[in-house]
Amino acid sequence: MFKKIGRVYLLWASLAVTCGLNCVNKNPAAPWPTTDWQLSSPAEEGISYDSLRNFSDQLKSGELGYIDGMLVIRNGKVVFEESYKHNYDSLYEATNTQPGQYNYYDSQWHPYFNKTGLHTMQSISKSFTAAAIGIAIKNGYIESVDVPIKSYLKEYEPSFSDKKKEAITIKDALTMRAGIKWDELSMLYTDTTSSCVQMEASEDWIQYVLDQPMENEPGKKWEYSSGVTMLLSKIIFEATGDNVSDYLEKELFEKIGINNYYWKQTPKGLTDAEGGLYLEPRDLAKFGYLYLNNGLWNGNSILPKDWVKNNSAELIDTIWPAFKYGQQWWFIPYDKDNIAWLASGLGGQRLLIVPEFDIVAVFTGWNVYEITALNSYLALQKVLGSILK
Repeated sequence: MFKKIGRVYLLWASLAVTCGLNCVNKNPAAPWPTTDWQLSSPAEEGISYDSLRNFSDQLKSGELGYIDGMLVIRNGKVVFEESYKHNYDSLYEATNTQPGQYNYYDSQWHPYFNKTGLHTMQSISKSFTAAAIGIAIKNGYIESVDVPIKSYLKEYEPSFSDKKKEAITIKDALTMRAGIKWDELSMLYTDTTSSCVQMEASEDWIQYVLDQPMENEPGKKWEYSSGVTMLLSKIIFEATGDNVSDYLEKELFEKIGINNYYWKQTPKGLTDAEGGLYLEPRDLAKFGYLYLNNGLWNGNSILPKDWVKNNSAELIDTIWPAFKYGQQWWFIPYDKDNIAWLASGLGGQRLLIVPEFDIVAVFTGWNVYEITALNSYLALQKVLGSILK
């Protein structure tokens, strides 16, 4: 679904977890950014302008790949915002590949949607999909995360002949522990052997996922899978009668002031909930701010009570020791007892939430040209290093 763009995105240079996410409304004086974000200087919010500027200059130099934007918010106010230009048209032309919405080189689709300010979110879309599940539970459409996915996938009943597959719950899918054989991390996303690429090339994405054999018992082993997120997309449709895009528009986007966006759809008309969302950086930051405030927005409960808290209750080991996983969210432990939240997407999309310091940071980019993408841990360290002691 595409919402007409009504706001001009202005580039401006910046003005010269022990408590987890339970520390709600730390700065009650800050207005809610439903309409737009309030601006402040870094110094007024306890941030070093020089530190952020130096990091921004590093991003602009290309040393860390193709970075499109950096946005830092503290105490509910924008303290730094910068964007960086790249000629993605010429990069795409050099690939000599066919156009298409799942050709990640195609500059009509990536990183910006059709030359607008809407930037691909890629797998950050997964975190929005988890929110849709939570809201559907809050609204009574789904009983709990412990319900087997089979309950909502009745048209695919023949695909559940394996008892292990029959036992997969919504929570197993949310935590990437469904047990379905899948591989999208051992190769580039432009590699046709990727399970994700093959799913995106298929006519029926849900059938493709369910056709894969079981490799592990559900709930036992973490295996990153865009496919299981698509099962969640189908579950939202069957439970609520709405696609994820429509459901989140009325239950989330309208409530927190996200007016301009685009969602890709599968050939069957299902929302591409694993990587199809496009947003402007300031609107992505609103989503982070919602989680920073424990699912509350201007006194209204958007997410179920304890949904945010429960998301980080179990930090699941991944193939990277520095990164843990929850329910379609990543976590980065730092210091002794603190964690930062991370929604992450292909090419350098990063949404960081640092509850300890009331910070939301957004980075966008498009590193699919066999160059290093922005390391999330480095981005976190640069943000933490900018805090004035």
